[in-house]
Amino acid sequence: MAARHDLGTVLKELHEYEGAVSVLEEAQRLEPDNALTHYYLGAALAMAARPEQAVQSYQQAVALDPELPGAHIGLGHVLKTVGDQEGGVAAYRKAITLRPNFGETYYSLANLKTFRFTEQDVETMTERLADDSLPVDCRVHFAFSLGKAFEDDKNYDQAFEHYALANQMHRETIAYDPVQTGIAHERMREIFSSVFFESDSALAGCSDSAPIFILGLPRSGSTLLEQILASHSQVDGTSELPDISMIAQGLTQPRSGQVFPQCMPDLSPETLLALGEQYLEQTRRHRRGAPFFTDKMPNNFAYVGFIKTILPNAKIIDARRHPMDSCFGCFKQHFAKGQTFTYDLFELGEFYLEYCQLMDHWDEVLPGQVLRVQYEEVVADLETQVRRILAFCELPFEEACVAFHETKRSVRTASSEQVRQPIYSGSVQTWKRYGAHLDSLKDILEPVFPDLPEALS
Repeated sequence: MAARHDLGTVLKELHEYEGAVSVLEEAQRLEPDNALTHYYLGAALAMAARPEQAVQSYQQAVALDPELPGAHIGLGHVLKTVGDQEGGVAAYRKAITLRPNFGETYYSLANLKTFRFTEQDVETMTERLADDSLPVDCRVHFAFSLGKAFEDDKNYDQAFEHYALANQMHRETIAYDPVQTGIAHERMREIFSSVFFESDSALAGCSDSAPIFILGLPRSGSTLLEQILASHSQVDGTSELPDISMIAQGLTQPRSGQVFPQCMPDLSPETLLALGEQYLEQTRRHRRGAPFFTDKMPNNFAYVGFIKTILPNAKIIDARRHPMDSCFGCFKQHFAKGQTFTYDLFELGEFYLEYCQLMDHWDEVLPGQVLRVQYEEVVADLETQVRRILAFCELPFEEACVAFHETKRSVRTASSEQVRQPIYSGSVQTWKRYGAHLDSLKDILEPVFPDLPEALS
């Protein structure tokens, strides 16, 4: 049985989620009372975008073994995804009683965004953070959680102190090279040039118009835009899908010397068509039959040229928020994986400038192909922006898109609870609460501050 568990784990790590589900379902049939099998199956189902079934598997796991903390944490995650915050909190609380030193569970509570810690929680987390014997990752989670707790209490000095500590500790454990980021973006600009899009390559690709890409920096309102679009009867909301970057990077073949993106001008029309079809096939499992679907992987902003080459009729929306709110929102967020540029304010600011430069390039070589949507303008005039977004996507107006918070669907990102509320202005210009703590970031970003109406700035 352990071998089946290991195989399921390996398939999951290879993004072969349905394969992992099949292996673990077979294990479940062989030993229906094995709590670990239900636990692993719950994790695979969650990754396969089947959260309702994942809830059942996790519930079966904790019924068979109530002392299995990982299953309670997983249950909390999927209950949050399907909109049962109360059940999610209860599952996380149970996990804390079983494994009180595990900081990730406290951070899972903080990541609900609308959850508020008690004074006892703050006292406990402070003690855990001071315990040098705990693994660094645990202390990082406690520090991020305390930052959220102090922010909710409007103690912004203490909040920033803990956010800064959390980021510093985590930054020391990860590899990120901003120089390589700049080089990678420059290569994209060189290859996907005006000349490239005037060549035969621009006439190839898959003509299917089903995908709607929502991209940009994390914490810029992309989940809100996805919720608006997913409320339309013709659109399936999926999540942050990794497929575009996986397909692009898969073009690099060291043995033959082929490297992405330099190889793009040499690919045949048949290959470009096949790449577009590959994306549609890989993402089919996330869809539920609607003619259109969203893909809100923020990092796809670097792949706009690639997307428009293999899927020329895809729609692309650039989710923008005031750069200070966007960047500081990233700084306050501990990402499960990736987004390694977010753990240092200077690197964050420089990355944002890189992002702006690359998006300016796409606007130049693909005029009118990317719709920029400013979060603050959506908050200020929801219906006008909804009509603008739907018109760009060539979709008829539907009132449900304005009443997006009433849409019942699974939401896997950190903003899941926020998009289940009506539109609100509480997240506009929140960076100003932190005053001089963010002066260094402001110095970097001020040249790209957007021209917003006075009421929004």
